[in-house]
Amino acid sequence: MPEQLRTILAIRFSAMGDVAMTIPVMQQVLEAHPDIQIVFVSNKNWGALCAGIPRLIFFPADLKGEYKGFNGLYRLYRTISKAYRIDAVADLHQVLRSQIIRTFFRLSGRKVAVIDKGRTEKKELARPDAKVLKPLRSTIERYADVFRQSGLPVTINPAKPVFARRPLTEAIMEVTGPKNGDKWIGMAPFATYREKTYPLEKMEEVLAALVAQPGQKVLLMGGGAGEVAQLTSLAIKYPAAIVVAGRFKLAEEMAIISQLDVMISMDSANMHLASLFGVPVVSIWGATHPFAGFMGFGQREENIVQLESLSCRPCSIFGNKPCFRGDHACMEWIPSEAVTDKVKKIF
Repeated sequence: MPEQLRTILAIRFSAMGDVAMTIPVMQQVLEAHPDIQIVFVSNKNWGALCAGIPRLIFFPADLKGEYKGFNGLYRLYRTISKAYRIDAVADLHQVLRSQIIRTFFRLSGRKVAVIDKGRTEKKELARPDAKVLKPLRSTIERYADVFRQSGLPVTINPAKPVFARRPLTEAIMEVTGPKNGDKWIGMAPFATYREKTYPLEKMEEVLAALVAQPGQKVLLMGGGAGEVAQLTSLAIKYPAAIVVAGRFKLAEEMAIISQLDVMISMDSANMHLASLFGVPVVSIWGATHPFAGFMGFGQREENIVQLESLSCRPCSIFGNKPCFRGDHACMEWIPSEAVTDKVKKIF
């Protein structure tokens, strides 16, 4: 890289979906400012999210191993400082670990910009009574604001996908078969919390309706042994569905997602992965709400499935609070036809 490039250190740890939302922002910042490069420090498993973006350098951080604890974070700071001449820091996370790292850089004279997560207005959105039910600033724009604070103005174009469609490898097609003009539907029925998960028996109804249509193939997505086992049981009942969960690394999963015609997802990582390729997502929302700002990049509101009239929604921002009603009505009351109808409209 030419020495005259300014180097911005961007920090975002946490879950894959949160990290995926940083990617379109950093790509467009880099395109708007050809005189900079971004060193992106994040979870060591998410490097494939950055692949192919010029001047975006992924720096893997194992926060449970080499860089664990305060001493580990200081070691991370020292390692980055030796490898790159950092000119400014963009804290896209604003948690204790990112605060510690950015403080080391601030004390060494580097300019630091920090995300405003809008915690107060998010509490007002999700409180039990007297909710302030209005759309909040999107997480994408909040990320962009950090770079704007760093003197890097950018106008985010939500209509511009980050990545183009990727070819399927022979190894992938051994599992999926060739596309051959079929409509490929990704189905990712799981989320971290039950409050964000559509009941599997209802998702099975969606699956049954979709595979009954000629020329449609459903690819079942998820992660972890438990999810793979449940998806395998579904695929046994519906041979037109194919389990891709647990069979590929992230880069290969992204190639599969790039070939989809539509993704069915919860408020979870697969919504954000599909968004990177401009794949339309039928997103199903329960305890959480799109108003909190976590919609997939460039996704259309018309493809959202949710119960808008349920007064208790949203009961949390991240879906990590138990249903105080006890009946999970926000998901249980959504008919499977509401999901299949959205898919039909996209096709």
